[in-house]
Amino acid sequence: MKITKVRIRRLYGTLTTDGPFWEERLVRPIDIYPEYRDQKLWEGGTQVDDHHLKINADFLEIHTDDGVVGTAGPIWEAASHLILAQLAPIIMGKDPLAIELLWDQMHRLQVHGRQGYSMVAISAVDCALWDLKGKAFNQPIWRILGGPTRHEVPAYASMLGYAVEDLGKVRDRAIAYKEKGYTAQKWFIRHGPMAGHEGLKKNVALVRALREAVGDDYDLMIDCWQSLNLDYAVDFCSRIEEFRLRWIEECFMPDRIDSHVKLKAKTRIPLSGAEHEYTRWGFKRFIEKDALDILQPDIYWCGGLSETLKIAAYATVHDLITIPHGHSTPISIHFSVAQSPIHTPYQEYLVKWNALHMHFLKHPLWPIKGSIHLPHAPGANMDLDADKIEREEEVSV
Repeated sequence: MKITKVRIRRLYGTLTTDGPFWEERLVRPIDIYPEYRDQKLWEGGTQVDDHHLKINADFLEIHTDDGVVGTAGPIWEAASHLILAQLAPIIMGKDPLAIELLWDQMHRLQVHGRQGYSMVAISAVDCALWDLKGKAFNQPIWRILGGPTRHEVPAYASMLGYAVEDLGKVRDRAIAYKEKGYTAQKWFIRHGPMAGHEGLKKNVALVRALREAVGDDYDLMIDCWQSLNLDYAVDFCSRIEEFRLRWIEECFMPDRIDSHVKLKAKTRIPLSGAEHEYTRWGFKRFIEKDALDILQPDIYWCGGLSETLKIAAYATVHDLITIPHGHSTPISIHFSVAQSPIHTPYQEYLVKWNALHMHFLKHPLWPIKGSIHLPHAPGANMDLDADKIEREEEVSV
């Protein structure tokens, strides 16, 4: 079997929404500057009215002379260009089942692409190759990986994009998702250090409202999306320790490893993060410094499924938990059900982003009573639904 074509399809469609899809954005590192802190809009589609969101998404297809096609996506447009311009020439004519060889060759040729968009591009190719491999053997990926260790994985509802300033809505949504069967939820703060004492009080009030809504015997997490500094994080953690969070996430940008270490020494709240880190070598820095309790590589960013497996294997040596960043349920579930439940107790389910990213799929994997069940389709379950595609373009270099 040989790779004969690398194709990227840009699909356009319409997602039906119950009111405006994006209600609020999260805090960002750039919010230390007031002209960015006050921006209200969120990326991810165009709301044309209260019930329709226009979206587009790039999907990668790797074709072979045997007619087997591997698919991955959605992927960022900048990564699409890199795939076609720099990675397609590397893999054309090669054996698509030699995933380790192709990954190593792509990585070694991308000497200026060990992070960022280049690694996102490598990740997409890797995920498409795993989908292709599953289809070639007529098996779901999890079986090739040696799973399953279980037949369903508890999903935690990741509530990015929901309103956080209206605490009445926060309480109602938290209760509603608990009643849906989710045994854990993660919410995103809106205010960083430059929002002052008033912003800090609002962040604390959000955590308090959540704990009061869901009760004591329930896992809650808070995501800071890399946007704090050390003093603020120490103060914030001291104010919310009483609410017994399962973890606090991404307090700092990933290169600030020493800040993670210092915070870890000053709080009882477990620390998670590194979704914006890349490859086993990037995660090695966090592990060696004992900077995090939970590692969160993104399968579509960190180097693909191949690299995530290596990161997780190394993490288990140190008895650390690995729960990948969860905007892609179709690939994450194959990872999750191939891991020991003690080292991957949850799968993240970004509620709004998964609605976007699975819109064009023929068989999306929606959680059932708060759990994601393992799929049985060959590959990664990435067949596209022609009925959802209103138009499409062939992306070219």
